[in-house]
Amino acid sequence: MAQSPAITFGEALSRAPLRAFQWATLAVCLLVLVCDGIDMQLLGIVAPVVIRDFGVTRGTFGIAMSAALVGFGLGSWAGGWLGDRVGRRYALALAALVFALATVAASRAGGVWAMAGWRVLGGIGFGAAYSNALAMASEWLPARWRPVAVSTLSVGTPLGGTVAGWIGPALVLATGWRGTFVSFGLATLLLVAVVLAILRDSPSFLLAKGRTQAAGQAARRVLGGEVELAPDSLGELTSGGARIGVLHRSNLRLNIGVGVAFAAAALVAYGILNWTTTMLTARGFTLGQAGNVVSVAGITSMVGSVAAGMLTRRFGSKLVMAAVSATLVVLLVALAFVIQTLPAAPGQEQRTLVLVMIGVAAAVFSAGIATLYVVMALGYPQSCRSAGIGFGIFMSRVGAISASGLGGALLDLGHGSVAPFFGVLTLSAVLVSAAALVVDRHVPPSRPRPA
Repeated sequence: MAQSPAITFGEALSRAPLRAFQWATLAVCLLVLVCDGIDMQLLGIVAPVVIRDFGVTRGTFGIAMSAALVGFGLGSWAGGWLGDRVGRRYALALAALVFALATVAASRAGGVWAMAGWRVLGGIGFGAAYSNALAMASEWLPARWRPVAVSTLSVGTPLGGTVAGWIGPALVLATGWRGTFVSFGLATLLLVAVVLAILRDSPSFLLAKGRTQAAGQAARRVLGGEVELAPDSLGELTSGGARIGVLHRSNLRLNIGVGVAFAAAALVAYGILNWTTTMLTARGFTLGQAGNVVSVAGITSMVGSVAAGMLTRRFGSKLVMAAVSATLVVLLVALAFVIQTLPAAPGQEQRTLVLVMIGVAAAVFSAGIATLYVVMALGYPQSCRSAGIGFGIFMSRVGAISASGLGGALLDLGHGSVAPFFGVLTLSAVLVSAAALVVDRHVPPSRPRPA
């Protein structure tokens, strides 16, 4: 009997049903990102207590608040590079270890600069965890499920922030802010053992490293038997046989498109989430009313992220990115008009309209960001997938830091008008559509299976 020809692991997955190990891998990667979000958002939850303890102004404390964003950008790229070389499993475990220990160490900080230093280190762990978790989960799932899985994983960090908001205040009352950092950090340390015990590098990664026997053992976890596997070398080697890195010329259009779109989408997201309270309280909202708007935006952003995977799977990433861009432009222009024309004391209907519009905008920009994660997870070759995702996250931090730093200046520039602020956000939304035309490795729309 003739032996069946060797196939890639991705091709083998497309013929096999989803198994328990794949669900477990997805669950652990999601848990990593939830813990990532808890530790990353923790400082914001306890900030009033820490500011009082340190005896500093809110402006000065902003140094510590923004430090994790800087570390996140650096860690996503550096940690992705590490994952492409030593494996996603060990890079993910190391990332969890770093942000857990940094969270514990931050409990000993005696001032703003010490806290900022530990937050930068923790941010490096946060970013490294994100890029490797997305890469690992995508490699263990068949192509038909990757868009939904990757977009769902992107909910992990905001979900973790929500958990921190629920648990953090009670822990502060019971143990103080320092005890809260220790509690969350030690709990995250348990995650390192979970990662090492359950997760495994994918056969695709192992084959690319020449570890054929290990790849076969890993593949049996999901294929249910022996299958002769061939390395998936498509797009991974140069003409000289060297492995392709993120900055190789073959990735040029993908890098430009992802970089521009991610920075632009993050600028819109952080511009709205970070400055909505300031805008609305200046327009007659109470702090509680404005805070409620931001809370609703956090919920709708999770819904938008999950929906993005389903839409991308059905219609393809190019169409989804274009639709996100067009919808955001309309929403931002309308929102600018509504906020600009609010009376000094907005009524219930006007407050509800603002809440709904910002909630919808949050769902839309989150769908755009989640779609970009899907594009990266499927667009970059396996040889540089973690680093490619890390590059995209790095560019998103550029947008996030720009929005955090420039949002207030744009609001001041308007002298009471929100036109400059929303003008920059609207231009950024247009760039997402332009970037969709630059990307040359879009996720194609699903084709109906033949009857």
